[in-house]
Amino acid sequence: MNSSVFFQGMALCASLIMAIGAQNAFVLRQGISRQHLFVAAITCVTCDFLLMSAGVLGMGKMLQTLPQLEVWMALAGAAFVFWFGWQSLQKAINPSAMSIDTSQSEAKTAKHVAIAALGFSVLNPHAILDTVVLVGGIGAQQPSSHQPMFLLGAVSFSALWFFSLAYGASKLAPLFAKPTAWRILDGLIALMMVAIGVSLLKMSGVLLA
Repeated sequence: MNSSVFFQGMALCASLIMAIGAQNAFVLRQGISRQHLFVAAITCVTCDFLLMSAGVLGMGKMLQTLPQLEVWMALAGAAFVFWFGWQSLQKAINPSAMSIDTSQSEAKTAKHVAIAALGFSVLNPHAILDTVVLVGGIGAQQPSSHQPMFLLGAVSFSALWFFSLAYGASKLAPLFAKPTAWRILDGLIALMMVAIGVSLLKMSGVLLA
């Protein structure tokens, strides 16, 4: 085991993933609400693994040669985060105290959480840039014998981060037993989604930077 390559992958992933973004905001909210924490975290980690692997295998270089693909990804990502921001704004306007889903709706809700986490992972050009282009691109430059260990290090930190975020945030649940706390959280998430959506529109060229 080449530990230096492993920790290089971990460090690179840490420097990218810890920034506040759409993925982290989504997992944070799921953690606080204590709703399908494992589903939210494992979906994000799995997507990171697949995207980083694709980058190491050369997809990052392909994306760099297809600027039009990046434009359409930015537009799709903007639409997705604006929609999520609108949902968060609606929740901020009409907040309620935290409630736990009934077992009858658990399976359907888990599916919705997985789909949302998938959307934040693959419809977000910022996340694609981090995982495919940056992590994957740097990983692809490693000697072929070192690439699996580099990828393992990066994915290990992804798993550590998302599971810590989800289950750590669940400890804050008692603070969100009142509607006012949810109003503040969802209001902040709505603002963040709008800011991310605007940045994606600028990336696509729809809005001037």
